[in-house]
Parts: sequence; C-alpha cells; structure tokens
Amino acid sequence: MRIAVFPGQGSQSPGFLSPWLALDGSADRLAEYSEWSGVDLIAAGTEWDADRIRDTQVAQPLIVAASLLSWNALESRDDVAGVAGHSVGEFAAAAAAGILSEEDALRLVGIRGRAMAEAAAAERTGMSAVIGGDEAAVVARLEELALTPANYNGGGQLVAAGALDGLQALSAEPPAGTRVITLQVAGAFHTRYMAPAVQTLRTAAASVTAADPRVTIWTNRDGSTVESGARFVDLLVDQVASPVRWDLCMAAFAAAGVSGLIELTPAGTLAGLAKRALRGVPSVAVKTPDDLAAATTLLSAAVEA
Repeated sequence: MRIAVFPGQGSQSPGFLSPWLALDGSADRLAEYSEWSGVDLIAAGTEWDADRIRDTQVAQPLIVAASLLSWNALESRDDVAGVAGHSVGEFAAAAAAGILSEEDALRLVGIRGRAMAEAAAAERTGMSAVIGGDEAAVVARLEELALTPANYNGGGQLVAAGALDGLQALSAEPPAGTRVITLQVAGAFHTRYMAPAVQTLRTAAASVTAADPRVTIWTNRDGSTVESGARFVDLLVDQVASPVRWDLCMAAFAAAGVSGLIELTPAGTLAGLAKRALRGVPSVAVKTPDDLAAATTLLSAAVEA
C-alpha cells in the first residue's frame, strides 16, 4: 500500500491553528516560521479574523506553516511513499521531501505572498470556480472571454482567472451544465498577471541550495515526478504564473499505485477532490490534532500490506 501526503488547501477559519499550539514544540516552531516568513503566524492562526487571514501575503505562509506543523506531528513519516502540493502547498511539499529546509520554504513563501499581492494590486482581476460541464466547452468559453484556466482541479472543477469584467460575463452566461462560484481572492493567480511576482521569486530563489528529494514528489506543472531538487525549485518559481494541473497529479497518483491519501492542515479540499477523481482510495483529512491517529492508522496499514 502506497500512501501519498498532500499539504492542505482547506478552509482557514479564524483560530484554526489554536489546537495545534497545544502540541509540544508547536509554539516554538510557529514562532520560527513567523520570523522566517515575515508574518506573525501565531496571531494570524489564533486571533485574526477571516478578512485578515484571507490576505494573500498572510494566507500563503499560513497555509505552508499549518501544513508543516501537521507534517511534523505525523508519526511514521518514513512510511510515506510520496508527496505533492497544490499551488502554494508545493512549498510545504518541497520541505517535506527534503528539497528545501523549512527556513527556506517559509522565507520564499513569505516573499511569494508579498510579491503576488503587489502584482494583484496592479490590475482588477480575480478568480471563479467552474463546477461541472464539459471541460473542452468550459475552456472554449474562457477563451471567448479572454480568461485563463488557472487551476485544473479534476473532479469536475476548473478555476477561471482574469479581468473582473470577463469573470462577470462568465457568471452571467456560464457554459451549459456548470455552476460558477466567485472566489474570495486578491487577483488572477497562476496567470500572466503574476509575471512580476515570478521575477521577484526567481531572484530570491537564486540564493537557495536545493537538495534532491528523499521521496517521490509530483509537480503541479504536469503531474510528473521530479528527481532534481534544483529543477523542482525552478518549477516552484514558474508555477506562480502557470496553471496548476492537479488533475494530472491525481492521474499520476493512480498510475503510480497510490492506495491511500493524507491531506495535511488546513485540510478538506484536496481530500474532497480525490473522493470524486480517485474513487475507492481511502483518505484522511488532518484538520486538527484529533485526526492524527487516523492518519497514523492509514500509514500503518501501508507497512503491513
């Protein structure tokens, strides 16, 4: 039995990190993450309201920090067969795989969040989830409206990004059989609008020494595995302005014989997508420390199989 672990992409509700701070060492670890990322992650994860933690330059390091807190609390990490991250989750995946140190991952994601927030402020753009419908027809409709398919999430979900007037037209006249949901984000991530952020992150990443991964790691670029740490960091930089192909990642998990999935905190979204796209594959969404036992049980089953 092969278990893959995903850094989380679930909801960050106010106070969601509070249960994690009760674990030994977590407060000290989060204090270090705060210093490295340039964001007070303890306050953000325990005290700040939804609007403050939704801010791109806060949300990105908060997601990575939460995922790494739960990763470090996970028993039997040596039994994990592979890791993959969705969007900013790739930074936590890189740390879990040993490509980046936790310090470099948090430092770079802090820079990424600030650079993407600045790029998003330059033009009025946004993102909308498109649920259902025929994918080819959805993509054709986006092209008509000068929008970009930014996230191919699989499970019948695609995220459109671009100018707000185009997104409004998409909501007014959606493709047949679809439902369009406006996302509460600052801008059109994973599109050409983020090009200035790519340059900023590339400059910062040039000072990082990357190690080759200790476990299998799949990339958002096309679902392929990456054996070179330096190559994976290059892909992390390019990903800021490139589509996330989580659909291809899930297809690659199936092809690799992955038979169990663990989504780290903040969990729920990726496990939900997997239930639709990888039917019958057991998964655990680690939302709080109470879910660690179920994750350990799944990993134990991998060893015994």
